Amino acid sequence: MAQDLFQYDKMVERALRGVVRDALARVAQEGPRGAHHFYIGFATGMPGVVIPDSLRERFPEEMTIVLQHQFWDLEIGEESFSVSLSFQKQLERLTIPFAAIRSFADPSVNFALEFAEPPAAEPKAVGSLPAPKPAA
Repeated sequence: MAQDLFQYDKMVERALRGVVRDALARVAQEGPRGAHHFYIGFATGMPGVVIPDSLRERFPEEMTIVLQHQFWDLEIGEESFSVSLSFQKQLERLTIPFAAIRSFADPSVNFALEFAEPPAAEPKAVGSLPAPKPAA
């Protein structure tokens, strides 16, 4: 078999990540519609992932978030998205590059995508947020 110089697998993966981006962009623009909701699994150690240190400690490799009823300020960029979610009654802002996404599902319509595992990244303090200080 000839060598794949076009890297079709990477083209398909980029296109499918575009589906995720488009779905999130519709929700950001129009709000949640019908019963649609998303489960998004992502690699927490990937460059560009911004999550609080407390979440990175609890989920050093992978984390899944749910965008259904309680999420705020969903913003979509070319390479990443940001959303505010509540963790233990504390509102936290997360930024997730599309390249860090490992899985995306909309169970309301039995739709799911799995992505190739991203290359291993060394844990970095960059992109981390300090843990919130206890209220006095």
